[in-house]
Amino acid sequence: MFGKLGVPELLLILAIVLVFFGGRRIPDLARGLGEGIRNFKEGMTGGPEKPAEKPTEEKK
Repeated sequence: MFGKLGVPELLLILAIVLVFFGGRRIPDLARGLGEGIRNFKEGMTGGPEKPAEKPTEEKK
């Protein structure tokens, strides 16, 4: 229905977002979007995703 978005279309969308929200609010919007996606994924899997544990170095 919508087809693929190209570079000109993405630039137009970015310009519209800048006009409506301004440059200062965009990081807050992106942070909120990221948290929403993370919460959605956690809800679908049943729990938070845990990063792989790093091996710990033992002190002698």
